Amino acid sequence: MLKTALLIVRKDFAIEVKTREILYTTLLFALSCVLVFAFALVKEGQAPTDAAAAILWIAIMFAGTLALGRTFERERYGETLRALMLAPAPRTAIYVGKLLGIAVLLVFAELVLVPLVGFLFSAAFLSHPLRLALLLGAGTVGFAAVGTLFAAMLMRVRTRDVLLPILLYPITVPVIIAGVRGTAALLASPVEEATATMWSAILISFDVVFVTLALWTFEPLMTE
Repeated sequence: MLKTALLIVRKDFAIEVKTREILYTTLLFALSCVLVFAFALVKEGQAPTDAAAAILWIAIMFAGTLALGRTFERERYGETLRALMLAPAPRTAIYVGKLLGIAVLLVFAELVLVPLVGFLFSAAFLSHPLRLALLLGAGTVGFAAVGTLFAAMLMRVRTRDVLLPILLYPITVPVIIAGVRGTAALLASPVEEATATMWSAILISFDVVFVTLALWTFEPLMTE
């Protein structure tokens, strides 16, 4: 299954390297979101306390939603999903491959967003890089796990661009809240390491639950 999933990731990234369609639109949308908040909230060079953590995760959430909306677009336009489903490999490999692709794409976006938000809002994100990386990684996997499943479910629906956030946000709100609280704990003075560790553990628990449920439901969902 892992070999097939990696082949799907390789296929998607080979296309993305040529077109850069999803990467550029995702980054542009995320950067625009951060800049709007910066112009609205930063007054005379002073940013609101604890605003950086919330704005970082909001930008990640919006960028992830935009990327998820395009996850299965190439398969839908090219009518290649049926061929993937008929391949002699576990069908859950399709889900895992798409999940890995979205997670890697969001990591690229976060590499740009973290220093930008830190600069604009005077937030010391890089003072605890490993803890921040754990929070971002766990939150990204949890958000992408649910989003990839819903993107596959809504692939043939005409109003999928509207329905995706309606279905996605209520379920992933706990992930975003845990990410914001954990990141805010890292930015506190003094740093609340115990709190950040607790929220990281909660995010990992969400990841286990969401990925397990998605793997369990993906094949019946796609078969029907």
